[in-house]
Amino acid sequence: MNPKGQYGNFIDGKWVEPLTGQYGQNINPADKDDVIGEFPLSGIEDVAQAVNAAAKAFLSWKSLTPARRESYLERFTALIAEQRMSIGRAICREEGKTLAEALGEPDRGVEECRFFMGESRRLEGITLPSDRPGVVSIATRVPIGVVATITPWNFPFLTPLRKIIPAIAMGNTVVFKPASDTPHSAVLIMELFERAGLPPGVVNLVIGQGSDLGDALSSHPLVNGISFTGSTAVGRRINQASAPHFAKVQLEMGGKNPCIVAGYRNLESAASQIVQSAFAVAGQRCTAISRVIVLRDQAKELESRMLAAMKSIVLGNGMDPKVTMGAVINYKAGQGIIEHIEAAKVAGARIASGGSRARGKGLDKGFYIEPTLVTQVRPEMRIAREEVFGPVLAMIEVDSFEEAMIVANDTKYGLTASLFSDDLGKIHIFQRDIESGMTHVNHGTITDSYMPFGGIKESGLGPFSKGSTNKDFFTTLKVNYTRLA
Repeated sequence: MNPKGQYGNFIDGKWVEPLTGQYGQNINPADKDDVIGEFPLSGIEDVAQAVNAAAKAFLSWKSLTPARRESYLERFTALIAEQRMSIGRAICREEGKTLAEALGEPDRGVEECRFFMGESRRLEGITLPSDRPGVVSIATRVPIGVVATITPWNFPFLTPLRKIIPAIAMGNTVVFKPASDTPHSAVLIMELFERAGLPPGVVNLVIGQGSDLGDALSSHPLVNGISFTGSTAVGRRINQASAPHFAKVQLEMGGKNPCIVAGYRNLESAASQIVQSAFAVAGQRCTAISRVIVLRDQAKELESRMLAAMKSIVLGNGMDPKVTMGAVINYKAGQGIIEHIEAAKVAGARIASGGSRARGKGLDKGFYIEPTLVTQVRPEMRIAREEVFGPVLAMIEVDSFEEAMIVANDTKYGLTASLFSDDLGKIHIFQRDIESGMTHVNHGTITDSYMPFGGIKESGLGPFSKGSTNKDFFTTLKVNYTRLA
């Protein structure tokens, strides 16, 4: 940061001003008077510089042994652990989530970084006997080259690590474009790489507005892969822009995640886990439960227990340890959430709790939406079909488990789905027939650090991320035939 409070891009191992000379303010969602700093509004020429730096660095970085690359990442990971509290506070201030939620990003980041480093030593190949005497046939995995990582604002520290670390561990180089709402978290990551001594150009940071930079990265002929997390609309645009030069894509996109409740005895436990999964990070998670589909004979009790669980939610500035739900990311996002709630009311749904902007007790300084439960929702309503991405839970009553499955699958999305049931038959049918990339039975939508993560339909395209499937994106097979004599 310069004396004017301006941050730069990080290209070829140096902090540089944007070639546009333009900057934009970044403010705290919990306190609109708190300006975090000014960050670049970069242009396509900045993108070109970063891609060229990454392409140049790839020539030497790909040749290092996995152990040598791992040594840099070990230092980087140790720095995350050392700086966890300052990182957590910065995330809390920039994104608006609670400090406890924010600290989960560096903590889980350390776990996942260690796994990703090990994956670079587990890039097994294929050796088969040849049909020809004296010929050896071997398939090995090699890095794909320059990878663009385009990340969202809701997990501004953890999500970039899930892309950057496996990319460089497996021998690729990176151009990182963070969400324009959370550039400071991206700067922190680059500062840690700089302190870890990562060679110039291996990871480059370009900050700016999404569409222009995303298009420039996705369409650049030297970019061999794009790993993206964000909305389905932007994912589709990235896929189209990358198609002419056949870049690989790994797209994690939207969701309208259903939770079916059918014959589950412990409704208090179900309600608690549903509320946690719906309202964590103010509902701004791609895996948040957004639809509860419940059999009518359990609907009244489940609603009562969810409302009771929601009463314990404390809304406010995430730095306050008593607070359990923070602000939404910005005014525009809050306005969109309110519009969804109002449309549901007009369509005949009932607001059982919440439904408004939160006011009073310091909440007027930030972008706060009350945790909201919408009941009497019909499957055809917007609130049941469109991604709200906020603290809003829609409740749909059905007459049978079979109807619940039809309603759950009646969406263009397919990221994650959950079921609360004591019936093993229903569990089997759910896991077999639900149209989603991930399922959860009798617990909320929390995922494991080392398991693959992804969706189907309009929620995902390309290899799943996080787990062992990462190698299917960040490497490609090279088949080698050698005559020994």
